[in-house]
Amino acid sequence: MAGITLDAGGLVALDRDDRRVLVLLARAKETGARVTVPATALAQAIRQPQQQARLARLVRQPTTDVVVLDRVDATSVGRLLAASATADIVDAHVVICARRAGQKVVTSDPDDLRRLDPRVGLVIV
Repeated sequence: MAGITLDAGGLVALDRDDRRVLVLLARAKETGARVTVPATALAQAIRQPQQQARLARLVRQPTTDVVVLDRVDATSVGRLLAASATADIVDAHVVICARRAGQKVVTSDPDDLRRLDPRVGLVIV
């Protein structure tokens, strides 16, 4: 398992104790696989950090990479949005992060991600 990238839907599912996400994260932990959380997706999902213990715990794990939207990624996101004629910066950042890590995306919104990259691997929750 190369690990997983979680979009905002995947993070919300974790927060709601979705068993599918919990199993994926447990498997990643058992195998030492990385978990990628684009900071843009984290910003969409985090609303009351003091009440989102699972999410807070995930982003503090040593095997979790919270990926910032820096200059290089911002440029890649802009190019991907132009190529796909879409506008969702967060979704594009998720795709860029998943591509770079060679991971599937845990999502509740597969259609938007497929518009950005029809080949992106998805785990739908």
